[in-house]
Formats: sequence, structure tokens, C-alpha cells
Amino acid sequence: MRRVARAMEEGFQAIREGRAEILVPSDGSKVFYNKIQCFNRDLSVLGIRAWHEMRQAENASVAKRRRVAKEISILEALSATGLRANRYALEIPHVKKIVANDMLPEAVTSIQRNIDHNKTGDIVSTNLGDAIKFMASTPQKFNVVDLDPYGTASMFVDSAISCLEDNGLLLVTCTDAGVWAGSGYPEKCFSLYGGNNFGAAYSLNDTNHEVGLRLVLGMVSNIAARYGKAIEPLASFSIDYYLRCFIRVSHKPVEVKKLAQQTMVSFGCTGCGHKVNQSFGIQQGPHKCGYPKLNEELPGSNCRFCGGRYTIAGPMWGGPIHSTDYLDKILEVNREADPEVYHTRSRIEGMVTLARSELQDVPFYLNLNTVSSLVKAQPVPMDDFCQAIGNLGYKISLTHAKRNCVKTTAPWRDVLEVTRQWLTKSNANYAKEHANSEKESIQNKVKLITEDPTCSPNLNEQSPGYKVLQYLKQQTDLPTVDFTTENDEAKHVHSLRKLKIVRYQENPEKNWGPMARSDKK
Repeated sequence: MRRVARAMEEGFQAIREGRAEILVPSDGSKVFYNKIQCFNRDLSVLGIRAWHEMRQAENASVAKRRRVAKEISILEALSATGLRANRYALEIPHVKKIVANDMLPEAVTSIQRNIDHNKTGDIVSTNLGDAIKFMASTPQKFNVVDLDPYGTASMFVDSAISCLEDNGLLLVTCTDAGVWAGSGYPEKCFSLYGGNNFGAAYSLNDTNHEVGLRLVLGMVSNIAARYGKAIEPLASFSIDYYLRCFIRVSHKPVEVKKLAQQTMVSFGCTGCGHKVNQSFGIQQGPHKCGYPKLNEELPGSNCRFCGGRYTIAGPMWGGPIHSTDYLDKILEVNREADPEVYHTRSRIEGMVTLARSELQDVPFYLNLNTVSSLVKAQPVPMDDFCQAIGNLGYKISLTHAKRNCVKTTAPWRDVLEVTRQWLTKSNANYAKEHANSEKESIQNKVKLITEDPTCSPNLNEQSPGYKVLQYLKQQTDLPTVDFTTENDEAKHVHSLRKLKIVRYQENPEKNWGPMARSDKK
């Protein structure tokens, strides 16, 4: 990693980030620089360094028998100012070549100016051209290809894979969260990513950010499979208004055969939020995939818990979205990073730590506030919910994607029963606190919950929550819910919540976000 002595060019001022600087006109002319994306760039530098260290370790035994290149090459396909390319050159060891591409002549001029300013010309070179055409036609192969466009990256993935070395690292950013996680553009979501999210249903839309990650991974895996290549998601993050995926792409035709069983659709109830996942394939042998049988839990047109109708999300990636070994390596590299250089180091530690703790074999998280509001109960505290789930013998974890959300192996009926028992506990507390109230409305409510401790007077008979409570009353084999006994699952979640790390970022500044698209033509 280099330290550079720079001279200021007349008419420009410098913006410093990491070990690099970019020059912007002193007269205030518009330059596309979004400092909120510093986290993305810091994470990308550390993510590539972590991948390269793992790559070196994996190649160590091979290197004893034949020559294996230690140096890597990187393509930044949509470079804009060249900040990211210059940071990669200055902050990542063993980089022999970086190509910074942009289709705008003025952008390439700016990139070259910043290359000269940072004295990285022996590593970084520019290319003026359309990213898709360049990646599809270049004879060069890159160990790392970074796609960080304004909006979707879907149209760049095919050509990016074609110029990526075997076992290379593909970095993908998509900033169109309104498409892959929103409810206003289902036709665009399907055309760009090959599937849809759950849409606008209140009980489901919290999940859409993870669905978006899985849609992007599914899109990449399908494109890679056409060339006999398989993907391994190393890390997949939902961050602010965008997503960022770190994906290893390898020529493994045998692994490609598993794509059907790694692809799924999910049926989600628009009333209570119940979900059932259905894969497109099953493993019938070491290298053989068979046609799947329908999941026995697959619903009819109406939910058995609340009578609601189901919507369908997908097709999408159904396998793990992280590699725990890779996340461990990022945390290791991050601990060694200079805090004076990486200003978002604490947030990286928090996000990666939470991602590392996620249950890897459980698609989708649930929002505790949403589940509580289903039956109009007081929000169930995280510690109490985790205690109850752990005492039922199930696993539970936090998620990096959203605060107050968890992943769990507990079946939906047991989640609903935990919620009902929390309602019962809340009702008992309410009745005790308001036993002597003189208000008629409060007296009536106390009377109702005293006669039926599991009822929710605020629900009407047509609401999903009311129907859920009626369904549970008819069940004879419900588990006993224990909110108080300590268990290892709850202790683990509690310990993560007590760590002094930035688990979820607050709004960093006023009017922050993706900024407007560059107006240069």
C-alpha cells in the first residue's frame, strides 16, 4: 500500500477519501461525488483484500507444484471520477493492473487527471467506451470486476462474467431499491431481475429487502449458468438505499447442475405474513438433480391461519447469501485497518458481525413490531421473544438488513402462539393497571380481557389478527411458551445487541441518498 506526495493542480481543490484524492473544480462546477458511498468503497476495499487473502491461502498448495500468480487485475466498469480505482491501487496489495472505464470523454479526462494526481499511472489505466461492449469484447481477463452503476446492474452482468477470470470476484451494486424492494414497479422488477418481490402487503413488505438480494443473486446465477459457471455468494448486504453483493464465479459445470435446487419461489400470505418456500429441484445423487415434489405445507388459495390470500415472490436464489469464512476474513482485515483511513470501520464491523450471526439456512426475517401489530398487542421486546423461541427449542438470530427483525427456525404456528401469549401477558398487565379506572371504555376493555385473556378488543372480526386468534383457540397441541427461562439462543442474541458496535446506521446527514444522475451527456 502506497503513501503518495501530491501537488495541487491550479484551478482545482482536492477531496480526500481513504488514501486517494480526487480533484474537483474550485469554481464549484458539478462533480459526481457522493460521500455517503464512502461506506460502500471502504467495504469494497476490505472485501477485495479479504477475498485475495483467502485466494492466496487456497492457492498455497497449488503454488508448490506450479506457478500461481499472486498479483490481481481489477476492472472498474463504470468509473466516473476514478476515485474507486485509485483507492484500489493505493490500498490493496498485489494489484498489477486496474482498468477504469467510462463512456463519457469528460469523465475519462477527469479519471486521468486523478490518476496523475495520485501517481497511480503504473497500475491504473483508462478506457473510453461503453462498459457492456468493452467487457464483452476485451481479450483481457480480470480477477475482479466491479459494477457500481446508477440504478440497476442487471444489463452489465452477462458481459462482466465473460471477462472475469475463473474463481474471480464479481462485485455488484444496485441502487434501484424502489424496484427490487418496492411495490410500484412489478413489471420492471420482473424484467430486470427475473422475478418479483412480495409487493405492498403490510405483513410482507419488511421482507422485500432480502427478497431483493435473492433476486439479484438469482439473476447472476442464471446468467453464469449459461456459460457452465456457478456462483458462490460470499457476502450480500442490504445497505441504506442500495444492495452490495460479493460473488465468486467459478467454472464448475457439476455445481451448475444444482442451480434448480438453489432456486425457489416463496408464497406469502398478505394477511398474517405466513410464508412457504418451494424449490425447483431436489438432490437425487452426488451430481444429479431431480424434479421436486410440492412442499407439503404449500397453501391453497387461502391461508389456514387467517384466511388471507397468497402472493408469490421469485423465482430467486434460495441458497445461503453469505459465506461465514469470508465474513470472518473481512472482520479480521477490518480490525487491522487504519481508522484514520477507513472512517466507516466501526459500521463495517457492525454490519458484517450481524451478517455473520444470521441463520444461513433460513430465508427471510420477520419484524417483531409487525407480528405484534397483527393482533394489536404491545410490541414484544426482542429479549422476551428470543427467550420464548429459544425455550421452544428453535434457533433465532438477528439480521443485518433491518433493526428489530429476526430469523428463526420456528414454524409460523409457534411464532403466532408466542405472539398470542405475549398478548395474554400484556392483557393481564393492562387489567391490573386499570382495574380501578372510572372510564367506561376502559372498564369495558378490562371486562373483555378478564373474561377472555387471549382476546384483543381492538380487532374487528374480519381482520387477519382476529382470525389468527380464533384459529389458535381451536388448536389442542400448542406448545407451552416461556418468556423467562434463560437459554443459549437468547443469550447469544442479547450479547450481540450489547456489543458496542454500529449495528444500524442512522441517517448520516440531511437530504442524503443516491443523489441525482450525472447530467453530462
